[in-house]
This record gives sequence, C-alpha cells and structure tokens, in this order.
Amino acid sequence: MRKITYHGIRCSPATSNTVCMLRPLSFFGEMLQHGFQPDHACVVSLSSALGHLGWLNNGREVHAYAIKHRLHTDLQVGNTLMDMYIKCDSIECCAKVFESMSIRDHISWTTILACFAQSSQHFEALGIFRGVQKQGIKVDSMMIGSILEACSGLKILSLLKQVHSYAIRNGLLDLILKNRLIDIYGHCREVHHSLNIFQTVEKKDIVTWTSMINCCANNGLLNEAVSLFTEMQKANIEPDSVALVSILVAIAGLSSLTKGKQVHGFLIRRNFPIEGPVVSSLVDMYSGCGNMIYATKVFYGAKDVVLWTPMINTTGMHGHGKQAIDIFERMLQTGLTPDHVCFLALLHACSHSKLVDEGKYYLDMMMNKYQVKPWQEHYACVVDILGRSGQTEEAYRFIESMPMKPTSVVWCALLGACRVHKNHDLAVVAANKLLELEPDNPGNYILVSNVFAEMGKWHDVNEVRTRMEELGLRKDPACSWIEIGNNVHTFTARDHSHRDSEAIHLKLAEITEKMRKEGYTEDTRFVLHDVSEEKIDMLHKHSERLAIAFGLISTRSGTPLRIAKNLRVCGDCHEFTELVSKLFERDIVVRDANRFHHFSGGSCSCGDFW
Repeated sequence: MRKITYHGIRCSPATSNTVCMLRPLSFFGEMLQHGFQPDHACVVSLSSALGHLGWLNNGREVHAYAIKHRLHTDLQVGNTLMDMYIKCDSIECCAKVFESMSIRDHISWTTILACFAQSSQHFEALGIFRGVQKQGIKVDSMMIGSILEACSGLKILSLLKQVHSYAIRNGLLDLILKNRLIDIYGHCREVHHSLNIFQTVEKKDIVTWTSMINCCANNGLLNEAVSLFTEMQKANIEPDSVALVSILVAIAGLSSLTKGKQVHGFLIRRNFPIEGPVVSSLVDMYSGCGNMIYATKVFYGAKDVVLWTPMINTTGMHGHGKQAIDIFERMLQTGLTPDHVCFLALLHACSHSKLVDEGKYYLDMMMNKYQVKPWQEHYACVVDILGRSGQTEEAYRFIESMPMKPTSVVWCALLGACRVHKNHDLAVVAANKLLELEPDNPGNYILVSNVFAEMGKWHDVNEVRTRMEELGLRKDPACSWIEIGNNVHTFTARDHSHRDSEAIHLKLAEITEKMRKEGYTEDTRFVLHDVSEEKIDMLHKHSERLAIAFGLISTRSGTPLRIAKNLRVCGDCHEFTELVSKLFERDIVVRDANRFHHFSGGSCSCGDFW
C-alpha cells in the first residue's frame, strides 16, 4: 500500500478535496498496523476514495483484500468496486466484478450499463440493457441516458427511435434526456426530429438551445443556427462559452464577418476568458470570413497544439504555404509535439501552395521522427500534392506503394488531379475505384460525371447520371452567399428569386460587356452539359457571378467584397473575378470548397493553382 502523509499540510482550496480523500487511506493503514480487521464499510469508503483519486493499483490491492477476507460478496462492496474501476478507466475489471456478483441490484445494472456506454462498447451496452429488461429491473432515466450514449455511437436510427419511444411510453423523458435526444438526432442528420423535441421543451435551458444550435450548424443549416442564437438571447438565456463556440462555427460557415465581430465583442464585454476552444473558434471564424489579420491577432500568444493547428490550416487555405510551415516550425520550437490533425493541416497547406518537396519531407518527419502513423487523409494530401503539380503518374505509383488499401478519399484526390491535368486514362482508373468504394455518395458521381464531360464522353456522362437517378441520389446545388450589412444573401445558379434580381442581371450584363471590350472570351469548357447553344448563358448565371454583381450594386466604390461558395470555383468564373477586381477596382475574397482566393488588381493569390 502506498504510504500517504497529509498531517500538518496547509491545504489550499485546490488541494483540500484531495486531502480529504487521502484520510481513509491513512486510517486504513493505521487499522492494519494496530491489528484491526477492516469491515465492508471500510472497504466501501476506501474504494470510493481511490476511485476519485484514480489510483488503479491501490484499488486492486483493496479489491484483493476484500476477496481474501470474503467481503467482496457484499452487494455494496461490489457496486463500489465497479464504480472505482470505472473512475480508474479499467473497464475490464469493472465487468469482471459485475460477472462475479451473485446478487445484483438496480445500482449494479445501472453502473455496468454506464461503464460500457461511456467506454464506446456500444453492443455490450445493448446486451446489458436487454439483460435489465429480462431481469425485470425498473428502467430509469439514468439507464436511458446510458443507452442513448450507445445509440449515439452506433448511429442506428431505428434503434434510437425504439429507445425514444420506450422513454415516452414509460414517462422517463426529463429535460436532460430531451437535450441528449436533440444532440443524437442531429448526429444522425435527422434535424426535423431534433426540432420536434426542441419545440416540446417548455422550459428550455442553455443546454437545450446550444444542442439545437449545434444540430443546425453541423447539418449545414447555418442561417437557422444564427436565428436560434438570436431567439435564445430574446428569451433572456445568457449564452455560455459552449454556446458561443457553437455559434462561431455557424458564423464561420456563413462567412459573416459582421456577426463574428459581434460575438467577439460580446465575449470581451462579458469578460469570457479568450482561451482554449474559444480562441480556436475565433481563429476559424475570422479566417473563414477571409480576414487573416484578425485571425492572427487572436492567435498571437497561443501555446496549445490545439490552437496552433487551426492557424496552420487557415494560413494554408489562404494560399500562404510557406507561412504555414513557419508557424509549424515556431510551434516545434515551443516544445509542443504535433499530432495527426496538426500534420494533416500542414500537408493541406503544402498542397494549396504546390510545395511538393516540403510535403514529402513532412510526411517523412511525421512517420519517422514522431512515429505518427498516417491516416488515409494524410496519404490523400500527398497524392493531391503530387497530382495537382502535374505528377499524376507518380501520384498513382505512390498510391500503389501505400502500406494500406487506399480508400475513396485517396482515389478522389487522384481523380481531381487527373481532371486538372487531362490524364484521361488514369482518370478512368480512379473513377472506377471511387464508384466501387463509395457507390452511395452523390458527390463522387458528380465528380466522375464532370471528368467524363470534360473528356467529351457524353455517353459515359449519361450513364453515370442515369445510375444516380436509379439510386435516388441528388447533388447539392451550387450556391454562393455574400454578407451585405447585417444580412447574408444567398444565390443559386440562374437565380431570379432575389428581390433585386432585375438590377443584379442588368449589372451582370454591364460587367460582361465591359470585360469583352478588354478581350474577355467565355471558356465554355467549364459548362459540363451537352447543350452547346446555351453554354455561354449558363456561364453568365453561375452563382458567384450573381453574388459579385449584387455586391457591386449594394456597396460603395472601393469596398471589399467577401463571397463564399459551397463548390469549387470554375476556371472561367476565376478569370471573370480577376477581371472584375481590376476593372472595378475592388478587392474580392472568395472562399470555395477547396481554399480562399484573394483577388486584387486583376490577379489572384492562388497564382491560378487551386
């Protein structure tokens, strides 16, 4: 038994609880020294203290003492030992105690169910729950909470609905469970179920609102998330740091700089500590809104690898690969150790800036110096670095040399590179692999269809799109959005729904005419439909062009425009935006699905490499 001394210690508030837990250890040792035999009450107290301290080895010693003196058969001793092992993260020992118990009560079953659920052993948790029902044990809200944890991990919607229905039938739905259900239905992408539960909660607390905001933000309903945040404040619910981090995620997705500044100001006025997840979210928000100056100011002085990583990532997404590498090297100088996510951000930065040698170097550093085993995403980054720099054949050889079977993310990177560099033979290989591995992903069919369209293989295009229809798959429509004042305006291709639609299309026609006088000619290769006579008109109505035209008529001369798009910007729209930045003397920041483009004076920060 570890020797503990606490007498004479002057305790600070931070250590007083620990010292209180050490007292049973000291008393237990004194009892043994004086020849007394501790009873089951002593074992219960000592096991509880060791559980709070997380001292597994000492806990095992107490367990052994209990077995030796036949105290382990006591029901309360068994339950306490289980709880102690859970707190010490020893799931196997907890399960063995449960199996050895000849008598089990409600606490025993609740404890073992929580043990499996919290340790991600979801099927084992389901088995225990069935055992509870067979034994006729009364199920309470705590048990439902544990089984919902398992449902969340498994993401089996039918099972979740069964547990939900069971809780309703037995009157077990309290506020905590309703909040949890909102979360889990959101993880299963069943937003309407989350909303239905949210609307039934009469007295919503901060967790209820935050859960619903998270649900919307994580499922792409960004405007709805912002609206909920506004409603929450109107309901006089004071947002906490968790709620503010959640809304910052939605604001970053919307590229709403005005709203982001408002939340940042709220954090400062209410004296929230600007640290940890708050700093990370602010960095993501400002960079997501295209403002690297503010992102850098917030980041300054951060010392955690969790904070360095988003800064590396966002710097790379803005096309500043060398700066991202500098940030990474500065992080290493502080003594921090990079993890999987940090290396992934760094490799993405190399990819966005065509840093081929650097990408190879840091993959080697990751594996050999830091012994970090690459994920499929790391390999996909290297494939992207090689492929998009024109080395598609070498990228293919790299895939063949991988120590694991490549997944769809790797083949997708190769297919994208083959599309850019017109390696049609290799594109067909990558396309077939991609559809074989992920036959239910509509994004893959769209990418393959576009590659075949650029190759002029319209028969293959029709086959791919017919297969999509047969499977009931649909592509996400292209859309762009721009923030004017305090409002975010969204446009889809050939959109006429905006209240200023007539003025927007007139402005777009004016822009196009002015550009043609400067020698601009539409590149119809980027219209991937077999409709030759309509291709130029389709190009003119791309969503980002509508957003740019609206920005020009809605803001003063010289005001920068910030636009976001959910898909990759096509080559012709990229040239269009370059010319607009020159002819209308506007700085334009466009965030597409891949990266940021900063247009100014007729050129782009990406150097036409994206």
